[in-house]
This record gives sequence, C-alpha cells and structure tokens, in this order.
Amino acid sequence: MARELLMGAFQRHRHFHVSDSVVTAQEVVDAVKAKSPDVALITASLADGPLSGFGALRQIRECAPDVKTVILLNGPEQNLVVDAFRAGARGVLVLSSSSVKSLCRCVEQVHAGQIWASSAELSEVMEAFAQLAPMRVVNADGMRLLTKREEDVVRLLAEGMQNREIAKELSLSEHTVKNYLFHIFDKLGVSSRVELVLYAVSSTKRSPVSGGQTE
Repeated sequence: MARELLMGAFQRHRHFHVSDSVVTAQEVVDAVKAKSPDVALITASLADGPLSGFGALRQIRECAPDVKTVILLNGPEQNLVVDAFRAGARGVLVLSSSSVKSLCRCVEQVHAGQIWASSAELSEVMEAFAQLAPMRVVNADGMRLLTKREEDVVRLLAEGMQNREIAKELSLSEHTVKNYLFHIFDKLGVSSRVELVLYAVSSTKRSPVSGGQTE
C-alpha cells in the first residue's frame, strides 16, 4: 500500500517520471540495470527480508555507480544511517517523520548532486567517522585516493575542527590547509565539507593495503 501511495504521489508531480516499481532486492538491481534511472528510491526492508534494501544498495554501487540512490527507513533506527551512506546512498529519509513534500524535495536535491540527511543523521555519521582510525579513502579497486596528509585533514575536519584548528594540529599554515581542501574537493568531486565527510564515510577502509598515493 505504501509503495502504491508513493507511486501515485510521484506520478502527480510534473517533474518526476516513475520508470518502475518492484518489491525484491534482485528486482531493484535488475530494474536499475535495465532502465538506468536518475534516482533510485529503495526501502530498507524489501519483500525478500529485513534490511534487504541495503544489499540492493551495495550492488547498485558496484554495477551502476552513476545512479543516485535514496534509502527509505521506517524509523530512526540506530546505525542504519551510517550503514546506508557506507553502502552508497546519497540520501536517507525516515518515512515515519517525513511528508511527501519532503520526499520530493529529497529526490530533487539528490538528483542535483547534493546529500540529503537531517542534522541528527549527519551528527550520527560524523560521530561514526571520528571513530575510524586510521582511515583510508579508496576507490572501487581499493586504491587510495588521498595522500596521508590529505587524509589527516579530512579526519580533523570530520571531528569538527575549523581550518585554523586543523593548521595548528598539523603544524601547517591556514593557507596550506585551504590548499589541501581545494585539492581534496577536486579529487573526490565534492563541493562542501559535509559532502566530503559523507563521501569519506562511504569510501573508508580500515585494513592496510600496499600501493596508492603517499604524501
């Protein structure tokens, strides 16, 4: 019933076109491969089991990385927000506390390349990120995308430090920190500090590897 209501709401919105509606994780992945939607809305629990939507998220990230995904949670369940961004979601929306208008706005923002999450959800992500040490931002092949010093800058930024504080912590000038951030944004294709942190959370690996970039 909820799926039918959502479909009806989107079909009444002149900016949206619903390309398909399916109920299992495999059907979601198959539909994304076949139709390449701009944005895929995925409920956390599909017909094939609790949290099966997260499996679909991870598969889409591997097979169709250009498709932007939004995960729909039934409630503000602890840890699921962090798991969603790690699985590749660009937006997280809690249905029990959101309106259809909010959902439409979420889709529009994610389609435009933005991250969608509430301030409480972002705080949860930031806290989880701060606990990752050491951290490495890697691509799909496991290669490091940032130098060790750039990773240090991102880690301190995620802890809530401003440029001046990061400079002091790393014994750098504030101008150098700004240059690091400029190059990090360029490398990762992000445009804001929040988007940078969410990107890093979704790409972080904790086990050591050989190769990649060095300072």
